[in-house]
Amino acid sequence: MDATRNTVLEAWMAEHGYSSNSLADAVNRSLEQLTGRPGGLDGSSVRGWKAGRVRWPKSATRKALEDIAGLPATALGFVPRGRTPSALVPPQQEDPDMKRRTLVGGIATAVVAAASPGTASPRRIGMSDVDRLQKRFTEIIASDHRHGGQLGIEQRAAALANEALNLQNAGSATQRVRSSLYASAAAFRSSAMWAAIDGRRYDDAKTHMREAQTLAEMSGDQAIKFRIWSHTGTMYRHLGRPADALAANDVARNLFLTRRDPLFASLGLARQGAIQGTAQDRSGMRRTFDQAQEAMLRSDPTDYRPVWMLAFYDQAELDSLALSANLALGDYPTAEYHAHRCLSALRPHMIRSRAIATTRLAHAQLAQGAADTATATAMKVPAHVATHHARVARMLQEFGAALRATAPGSTTTQTWTEHAATWRTTA
Repeated sequence: MDATRNTVLEAWMAEHGYSSNSLADAVNRSLEQLTGRPGGLDGSSVRGWKAGRVRWPKSATRKALEDIAGLPATALGFVPRGRTPSALVPPQQEDPDMKRRTLVGGIATAVVAAASPGTASPRRIGMSDVDRLQKRFTEIIASDHRHGGQLGIEQRAAALANEALNLQNAGSATQRVRSSLYASAAAFRSSAMWAAIDGRRYDDAKTHMREAQTLAEMSGDQAIKFRIWSHTGTMYRHLGRPADALAANDVARNLFLTRRDPLFASLGLARQGAIQGTAQDRSGMRRTFDQAQEAMLRSDPTDYRPVWMLAFYDQAELDSLALSANLALGDYPTAEYHAHRCLSALRPHMIRSRAIATTRLAHAQLAQGAADTATATAMKVPAHVATHHARVARMLQEFGAALRATAPGSTTTQTWTEHAATWRTTA
């Protein structure tokens, strides 16, 4: 075996489920976030790192990799130029289990050394570390509601998930703390998943979904399990796969949490109703939304709930889901009714949600023959959301196509075309 092989990096990749190709893709995305230009790495680049042919990557590449791992490059087995790669000495012949334990232990030692240089004993990980992560999670939630779907949000959430996992190896902790760290990592992964769904990057969303589901099981946290499976149902609804969407949403709805807290039951039902709208199940959809509304009215607003739930689910969101369902069914007057209810109740920070509801309202109005009113409504969507949010941008493109088909050559259509052109030049 090559004496410079980076077995520490190999162990970290195995622990976090990265292949050479997937790590190269992640670093390329991180490089784009850092420099504004996509990276040019591929699987052979990472294989060069693992084999020790590249012992100290370029500075921008190191920074991108450190952002992903939440560790300094030296803790991943890289050796600065001019130093001896003693950390990369090949292991002696040993059984595979012992080799894995040794490598993982090496990562833990490196993390502790990086966190507390000059200290021999590992530090104690406590709930204060969890609380610090929760503050970062609150920032991710707020950023999502303002901007939504952005690659930068997805990448930050994924990096924070890795940071939470790295803390597991950074010192000793009680079982409660370890479960909370897994729950935090699952929460960040679920936010990365949602950002990818909202940005229509569905392959990335599925990757985050699998990681989030595993972490949620390790945490035992019912609320985060609900969030992940509910997001999964929404993802399949957007993909036009209502049977899979219902199955995933049923996993969320069958958790004990929904029997204990009517608000979680209400959200599960409301998302089921949205799926039923996509599936053209008119009677089932109406019955489900009645149940969702009744459950919301039974819920106690003073009960403890996680920050992600408090930040978005209320009467406005229930009406938003009803709007989506009725629009899919072609019941445009009812869709318009729910759109107005939603928009009147939305909280100020829900910028992305307001843009989506406004665009759906425009679709409902246009389908009822009110082209002038619909166009005026669509023009209320802010330019930065119309051009930088993938889902809103597509919905507005579909609106423009429907308008041109409904009123070709009209003054209204010309007004819309000119307005859409200003978005592209000013945003």
